[in-house]
Amino acid sequence: MEAKLKTYREELNSLESKLQDPGIFSTPGFPKLAKRINELQDLISLFDGLTHIQEQELEAQEMIEAGGELGEMAIDELEELRVKKLAAEQALSLALTPKDPNDERNAIFEIRAAAGGDESSLFAAELYRMYIRFCETHNYKYELITESPSEAGGFKEISFLVKGEEAYGKFKFEAGVHRVQRVPVTESQGRIHTSTVTVAVLPEAEENDIEIKPSDLRIDVYHASGHGGQSVNTTDSAVRITHLPTGLVVTQQDEKSQIKNKAKAMGVLRSRLLQAKIEEEQKTMSDARNKLIGSGDRSEKIRTYNFPQDRITDHRITYSRSNIPAALAGQIDDLIEELHKAEHELLSNEA
Repeated sequence: MEAKLKTYREELNSLESKLQDPGIFSTPGFPKLAKRINELQDLISLFDGLTHIQEQELEAQEMIEAGGELGEMAIDELEELRVKKLAAEQALSLALTPKDPNDERNAIFEIRAAAGGDESSLFAAELYRMYIRFCETHNYKYELITESPSEAGGFKEISFLVKGEEAYGKFKFEAGVHRVQRVPVTESQGRIHTSTVTVAVLPEAEENDIEIKPSDLRIDVYHASGHGGQSVNTTDSAVRITHLPTGLVVTQQDEKSQIKNKAKAMGVLRSRLLQAKIEEEQKTMSDARNKLIGSGDRSEKIRTYNFPQDRITDHRITYSRSNIPAALAGQIDDLIEELHKAEHELLSNEA
């Protein structure tokens, strides 16, 4: 532990010395530098806090061995210190657990109706509102990318960007197939139907993350369809970008400007290519971690929302809870926390 602490102190001193140059504050690398300094300061503080508790623990033990009135008082103090020590060790262990470097990125959600027709599109809209409400209560900003409404009042698909501290890290385990079991509003005989919605969560890519050659792209422009006003529907503002090497296709039509639509579509394309790169790297992960992360947004049933039994079950960690209405109102903290707890345990075991 002392060796690690020494290494962190040396790194902190080195980085803080760079702050003596006033020009560093205007460089593109300053935000990352400042963040790393804060991380090191927090780590060193955790180490120092644990060391202080250990010193107090030794003093209390010596007082107990000496006996007398002070020794009796030290027995209770020692118990309190052991509780504090356990909490400090857990906090330090969490801070030292290796992090996914992509966790710091913003997140792009892509929600699509799958099996179940109108019922699937309606539930896609409910999931969209669930995530938006969670964002609103947790200081995340969101921005609509594109939407395709269904005639039933839901969404065939909808995508949006979530911005905030470690947004991708917070939401990455939401990717997969979400299954709903309930009696649809259109069901006249009260039969329970099973429908599915796919959720993809992509780390937002920066321009320098993925190299895209102009020769690898086919860009088509056309009239936007659906809602959006006269100027959207009567000008060639919609954009379809095809990445020829992979066959990935991204369309964007929600903006009135062709330039804005192209920029948004390119952002989504870069993020999908980055996600494909991440999934390729994940093939070397352990079976347990692959089970947690899953195969993304197309094939795996990760969670079931059973309305008749008022039960939500996450199949990856066999965690269940009740109160579906609260969850769909954005109260999914427990689901997210349990998944991250499972990730921490896996990473701690593999470290």
